[in-house]
Amino acid sequence: MIRRLREGEMDELIALWLASTIHAHPFIAESYWRESESIVRNVYIPQSLTWVDEQHGKIVGFASVIDSRFLGALFVDETFYGQGIGRALIEHAKASFPALSLEVYQKNQRAVHFYHRRGFRIEESAWQSETRHPTWIMSWQADRKP
Repeated sequence: MIRRLREGEMDELIALWLASTIHAHPFIAESYWRESESIVRNVYIPQSLTWVDEQHGKIVGFASVIDSRFLGALFVDETFYGQGIGRALIEHAKASFPALSLEVYQKNQRAVHFYHRRGFRIEESAWQSETRHPTWIMSWQADRKP
């Protein structure tokens, strides 16, 4: 069931984010993600519109959109991969906004292919100075033909 993040669920969400982001980015030092936790918890998530997918009382995935245009997070518990949770979350976000953009690490090919299959196109390359890895800026527009 997809719904908005509720007050009091931040710890569960952050635990999912940390485990998922470490799993999805083995090429980046785990310490980087651990050091980023406070900014995700105290700045990013509070400023975002965040939906969660709840299964049997547990948050198993979430998507966050900031400024009504930037898909800054889409993570699914790895034990739920392949069950359509990520697809449902991104389709929910796409139904809520006419255009979205995101940044994804180029080495995270699983994510790059996932977003491409969902209609996102690579617009440009960027460099993350903190992690020292290249990223793709991808975008999707409701009125753009495939």
